[in-house]
Amino acid sequence: MSEEKISVMVPRELYNKVEEKIAGTSITSVEEYITLMLENEFPEESEYSEEEEKIIRERLRRLGYIE
Repeated sequence: MSEEKISVMVPRELYNKVEEKIAGTSITSVEEYITLMLENEFPEESEYSEEEEKIIRERLRRLGYIE
């Protein structure tokens, strides 16, 4: 993921709510919190080889998750 950063504007009220939520946690900034939330929402897609995908599908089929 690129480390280049841009600014995003959020309403002050929302910013303050995030600050309150992260107070006393290991999250050190509103920026870090928002980045974590967005990374959870949009995870990096891992690419599997055709063979790896075949193995994964077979395992899921045996577990009953897919037909």
